[in-house]
Amino acid sequence: MNKRKSVGTDHSMCVQPTFLIGTYDENGNPDFAPITWISVTHNGERYVLVVSMFGTKKTKMNVKKTMRLSANLVSTDMLPLVDYFGSVSGHKGLKSEMDYDVSEGEIVKVPTLDASRWVYELEVSKIVTCGESDTFFCEIKNVQIDNSIDIADGIDLTQFDPVIYSGHYHSIGRHLGKIGDFKGE
Repeated sequence: MNKRKSVGTDHSMCVQPTFLIGTYDENGNPDFAPITWISVTHNGERYVLVVSMFGTKKTKMNVKKTMRLSANLVSTDMLPLVDYFGSVSGHKGLKSEMDYDVSEGEIVKVPTLDASRWVYELEVSKIVTCGESDTFFCEIKNVQIDNSIDIADGIDLTQFDPVIYSGHYHSIGRHLGKIGDFKGE
């Protein structure tokens, strides 16, 4: 076994997908914010997307008002959008200095990013507050994926080219196999 060393509790090794959360503001304008605190759970009937947001982001306030949001998976070609949306405050006005295409969700009235290869359309069913963080338990009402991607035999993440976050941005390099492929090793 390799030796380990203690590094303190200021480090996080929670490998997380990067999403741009889409909402409409009080004037019907689309607003997006990068969020990586996203997971999934099961409520006994179906999967539920779990989205946690810290602080006083306008996007978070919009979710609390409308109880609707989109979660747009970020691929590596979308990193300029992530940096832009993450560095411009929605409280200071529209985020319109960078070009991006937005469509309406097919089932839920939410803005979706055309550049995203995987989009959740969500309605909030429960909010849990912990300090300055709100965790939204969201019913998945629809999932849209890029027309060029076939998931009939399962999801190969390399086709989505997702950005993974754990303090820095990373990408996924290769598909290794599926459950059961390694049991004889």
